[in-house]
Amino acid sequence: MKIHNLKHIGHLDLPGGGQVSVKDRIAYIEHMEPPIGTSIVDVANPRAPRILAQLEVPSNTHSHKARVTDHLLVVNYERCRTTPEVMRPGFKILDVSSPSNPREIAFVETGGIGVHRFDLDSRYAYISTELEGYIGAITVVYDLADPAKAKEVGRWWQPGQWTAGGERPNWQRDDHRTHHPLRWENRLYIGCWLGGFAIVDATDMARLKTISMFDWSPPYLAPTHTALRIPFKIRGRDFLVVTDEHTTDDRYTDPSPFMWIVDITDEQHPIPVSNYVVPESAVENRAGRFGCHQPQEQVYDTILGVTWFSGGLRLVDIADPYRPVEVGYFVPDPAAGYRSAQSNDVFYDGNGLLYVIDRHNGLDILERMR
Repeated sequence: MKIHNLKHIGHLDLPGGGQVSVKDRIAYIEHMEPPIGTSIVDVANPRAPRILAQLEVPSNTHSHKARVTDHLLVVNYERCRTTPEVMRPGFKILDVSSPSNPREIAFVETGGIGVHRFDLDSRYAYISTELEGYIGAITVVYDLADPAKAKEVGRWWQPGQWTAGGERPNWQRDDHRTHHPLRWENRLYIGCWLGGFAIVDATDMARLKTISMFDWSPPYLAPTHTALRIPFKIRGRDFLVVTDEHTTDDRYTDPSPFMWIVDITDEQHPIPVSNYVVPESAVENRAGRFGCHQPQEQVYDTILGVTWFSGGLRLVDIADPYRPVEVGYFVPDPAAGYRSAQSNDVFYDGNGLLYVIDRHNGLDILERMR
C-alpha cells in the first residue's frame, strides 16, 4: 500500500466492484461479475464495515452500477462480457428502506445489451441504454414518481444514432454513444465516448435540447467517460471536470488518458484550459490499465478524488483550474492473483471519508487529512 495525505480507516474483502454509493452510513456496491450483483454494507463504523445483504444476478448479467436516493436503490442490468446475451436488459428498482431486507419494486426492460451508467435524483433516472432503432446507447429519462410504474419521458442522442429515423453515423460501430449522463440543475452533462461530451438543456424533459458538444478524439485516443459539473464558480467562472478512460491493458501513445478542466462559462463554446495526468514514474506497478477513469461526483470543495486504475486514487486540487495539482494519493496492494491494483470508483461523503472500490477486490475507506 502507498498512501500520502490520506489515512486508511477500514477495508472489506468483496468481489471486484464497479460503483459505490453511500447514503445514511450504508454503502451500496455493485460488482463486476456474477453471481453477486449488489452488496449492501453498513459503514457506520468505518473501521469495521459489515455486510447486511447481498443480491445475486443471473450468470449472463453484468450489474455493476448503483444509485440510491430516498428509499430507492436502482441497479443496472447489462450483458455480461463472458456471455453472448443478457437475460433481461434494463434496470431494477428496489425499496431499501430496510437495507438488510431489500425488496424489488419493478424491473424496467430496455433493449440491446442493456443499461450501463446512469444518474438518479428524487424524481428521475437518467439512463444510458441501447434501444431498438438506435446505434449505440442513448440517454433515456424515466419518471420514477411512481417507482412501480416507471415511465419514459424523454430521449437524447447524438445526430447519426437514430438509424430507424433515417440518420446515418459518420463513425464506426458504436464509437459515439452515451456513456455517462449526469444532471445538475436544468442541465445534463453527458460523456459520449469517442464523441466527446455534450451539454444538454433539460428544462423540459420531453424536449431535451443540445446546447453544445466538444470532442478531442482524435487526436487523443481515449474515450470520454464522465463530464462532471463543478457546482460553484472558481475565479468567477464555470467549469467541467471531464475524464477520459483507459479501456485496455495496452499502452496508449504517450500521454495516458487525461483528466481535463473545461471552461463552460459560455456553455455554447466549451474551452479546455488545462489537464492533469499521473506520470508513470509516480507508480511502481502499472500492470493492466493505467490511466484516468472516474472522479468523485460529490463535490463540496476544490479537492477531487479521481480513480486511476493501477495508479490508485489520486487527490487533485483544482483551486487554480489552469494548474491542477495533486495533493494526495492511495494505491492499494494488488488483490491475490493480480498484477496491480485497479481502483475503479470513489464516493466522497463530504465529511472527510472516501469510499474506494477495486475492479478485482475490496472496499477501502479513507480519511482526508485536514
